[in-house]
Amino acid sequence: MDGTSLYPIGELARRTGVPVRTIRFYSDEGVLVPAGRSPAGYRLYDLDALLRLELVRTLRELGMDLATVRRVLDRTLTVARAAAVHADAVDIQIRTLRMRRSVLRAVAARGSGPEETTLMHRFTQLSGEERRRLVEEFTDAAFAGTGADPAVRDMVRAAAPELPDDPTGDQIAAWVELAGLLGDEDFRRCMSGTPASSAGGAPLAVETGAGEELTAYARQRVTEAREAGHGPHSPQGALLADDLVRRFALAYSREPGAEFRRWMAAEYRAAVVDPRVERYWELVWVVNGWQVLPSLAPVHPWLAAALEGAPVS
Repeated sequence: MDGTSLYPIGELARRTGVPVRTIRFYSDEGVLVPAGRSPAGYRLYDLDALLRLELVRTLRELGMDLATVRRVLDRTLTVARAAAVHADAVDIQIRTLRMRRSVLRAVAARGSGPEETTLMHRFTQLSGEERRRLVEEFTDAAFAGTGADPAVRDMVRAAAPELPDDPTGDQIAAWVELAGLLGDEDFRRCMSGTPASSAGGAPLAVETGAGEELTAYARQRVTEAREAGHGPHSPQGALLADDLVRRFALAYSREPGAEFRRWMAAEYRAAVVDPRVERYWELVWVVNGWQVLPSLAPVHPWLAAALEGAPVS
């Protein structure tokens, strides 16, 4: 096509690949203005119409609505600005589709029933801002009292759960369970009473002083005793408690006597928390995609009870 010739709608369709019916629609809507008409009254188009139609096709294929296309053509909106706005909209659509795909995969993998499927869908439909607000409201309500430990509040805020755009099935299930805890009034009161030394899986002061190696040894031995069915007041439990008292006392350069034993017992007893608090932190770790720390919920009370018992010798 040259700059002076006029061409019928069929030629325009052949050169651009846009169907005749679509070109006719654009013309009727005023998006594509004919340069003239044939003696028989048919629309005729020039080179400018061809270039305009190619731009319209490109913008429409990128998903822009006709109103936006019209503003670009009228030059009340630049192509760059329209592309940026549309890219943001596409990002939202992609995140929504990814979340929907994750929910469907989670439902399929877990064999979820109607109720759990509805919960998953409802909670994952919340925007990132709405999910953050839910955590913030929980934190404000749980630590509003004067007796709450501000250090725990700060830990909860610092480790706030953030569901990714493309979560795994485990992350979705963890978020749904976590959302239930966040709305539980009784759990809020429970969390507010958690000491900082027991929050977030942080090592206890007694463990920090003893060192990582001895801490790992103690946890492993207690876990083995529990798995073998030995209670804290069993002969095996008493022997293990005596052994740990000696090892910890050596690490602290103290005498492994009754006083040191009582101190150790008090340290571990203070670390015993409600299982729901332990579960909260496990869920946060899963949602955030962090390495989940081994649960210490059974270890601390077992060891505290064993230390509170009478020594073997």
